Amino acid sequence: MNKLSTQNINISIINLISDVAVKENIEIYLVGGFVRDLILQRKSKDIDVLVIGNGIDFANVVAKKTNGKIQVFKNFGTAMLKTKDYEIEFVGARKESYNSDSRKPIIEEGSLEDDLSRRDFTINTLAISLNRNNYGEIVDLFDGINDIKRKIIKTPKDPQVTFHDDPLRMFRAARFASQLNFKIDKENIDFIKKEKNRINIISKERINVEVNKILMSDKPSIGFKALNETGLLNIILPEIYDLHGVDEIEGKKHKDNFHHTLKVVDNICEKTNKMWLRWVALLHDIGKPRTKKFHKKIGWTFHGHEYVGAKMVDRIFKRLKLPLNDKLSYVKKLVSLSSRPIVLSLESITDSAVRRLIYDAGEDIDDLLTLCEADITTKNEYLQKKYLNNFKIVREKIKLVEERDHIRNFQPPVSGEEIMNYFNLKPCKEIGIIKDFIKESILNGDITNSYDEAKELMIKKGKTLGLSVNE
Repeated sequence: MNKLSTQNINISIINLISDVAVKENIEIYLVGGFVRDLILQRKSKDIDVLVIGNGIDFANVVAKKTNGKIQVFKNFGTAMLKTKDYEIEFVGARKESYNSDSRKPIIEEGSLEDDLSRRDFTINTLAISLNRNNYGEIVDLFDGINDIKRKIIKTPKDPQVTFHDDPLRMFRAARFASQLNFKIDKENIDFIKKEKNRINIISKERINVEVNKILMSDKPSIGFKALNETGLLNIILPEIYDLHGVDEIEGKKHKDNFHHTLKVVDNICEKTNKMWLRWVALLHDIGKPRTKKFHKKIGWTFHGHEYVGAKMVDRIFKRLKLPLNDKLSYVKKLVSLSSRPIVLSLESITDSAVRRLIYDAGEDIDDLLTLCEADITTKNEYLQKKYLNNFKIVREKIKLVEERDHIRNFQPPVSGEEIMNYFNLKPCKEIGIIKDFIKESILNGDITNSYDEAKELMIKKGKTLGLSVNE
């Protein structure tokens, strides 16, 4: 057993757990991600405590000592204790075996070595003793510390067995690479390529959790490049895989939209922690392969790719079991609008165009502009400054128009009920015609966004429709 000294673990709840274990004569260890992050000096709120024995029983003893409450997960043999700063999971040491048609393990009680050897990667096999005789010492059975130093992700056992037993580990390899800025061991990559189709036995809910964690890392491109290299990307997100490649006709090329997309995602991660806006960045160009055309005079075009892409978002969300609610609506809307501010930044901006953009984007206008700024991936410093400056002009114009016209979350100054009362109408198409006419007149700048002007227009439009006033 390889043991290395470590710094004192000066966390009060850990010290308390250690004291309880000593009094109860129970052998316990800190394990997994908390230990890895401690070595990497990363903050972690999740503490895993490995008990040589029954983890739930020990958790109950700790709960009594702390006046806390535990949540028991009998199916997994674990218990959770939540404190103000940490979530502490207690689990008994175990060993696992698998059937080929399932990732659900057959579990038996095991030793410390059994438990550490069943873990996914060497960087997660480290343990820290909380026992009296060797408190604070690291147990490193699989050279995990050296792999942390080398920034390598590799399995503690034969990778073919590890990935075959639990295919989700293939995705987790890419996720850890992205979160930690590590590289996956080449032998592991080769075996993931061989086993990649076993990812299909994993539920889509489990997979989208891993995709979300990649997206929420500081540099998601690392994870998506790993998924691409291993062949998993084409299985899970073929729409992103299809962005690969550059075509050339008569010396005219277009950019590789796969690498462009990953750069956009990395860019937006520097500006926002909003997960669904990061999803927008990932999906904003997925319509390009289906709309790509070559014209001799102008070269490659992707006309309408935003609208095609927005329709594809539906299928992706359904396939990956992502939420089919306002999150889906948000992503679809911003994908469909993703080129609009770019057009405004390149042309002379009219108030009417700005009003329509504010109306269509609503409360999400700032997110849309953040996306468009992230979409600037040119390496030419002059062009980069020029494009960013154009968007500053667009932002300023939007601010001025919004302050004057109040278009964001626009509601017609004249309601449908008032139209019905004024013309003595029951629900009918004329009401919608009048409301749309007023809305279009405001957006075009024919009238201001005011009740008096809208009502006057309502009366005029009603007369043209042959409606009579309710006397």
